[in-house]
Amino acid sequence: MFTSTTLKKLLDSLTVAARGKGLNDAAWASAAGFSKETLSRLRRRSSCDLSTLIALADASGSRLSVTIAAQPVTTSDGHFPGELSRDYERQLLALCASGKLDPAAWAAAGPAFFMAGLAVMLASNADADRRGLLALADLLHPGATEVPVFARWLKRSPVRPSRFLPMLATEAKYAA
Repeated sequence: MFTSTTLKKLLDSLTVAARGKGLNDAAWASAAGFSKETLSRLRRRSSCDLSTLIALADASGSRLSVTIAAQPVTTSDGHFPGELSRDYERQLLALCASGKLDPAAWAAAGPAFFMAGLAVMLASNADADRRGLLALADLLHPGATEVPVFARWLKRSPVRPSRFLPMLATEAKYAA
């Protein structure tokens, strides 16, 4: 079962491709092997079978592909990365230096608790978007901005503020 908040965007893209082939909804649905009403109902749903999407893609002359993302190694509780390699540290520095507070980008960068704690740590910088970072932290892991929760993060995190923050200051100079 394919479930995603991006289903509407995917269907919109396939619709554009179908229109590009000169297909209206009735012709597109028929070419995919189902009725126009089924296509109409699908547009109001939040999920559908992958086979349905593949049929719609084929009928519109599009190609649908699935990418399996490797799950990063985490600690046994899933709260922290299993290791903090230099490459991963550079990725975190680049994300932090970018100033972007996109929750999806931050969530994709590591375990939610770890990333939330990183945002709280960054909020301690004088020139940081404190409100934005704290809101991001609470979005990633509710309660992350509470003092005892952040203290637990500091105790267990592989990121040491005394090392990371000066590196971030240097990275931010080059990012600007």
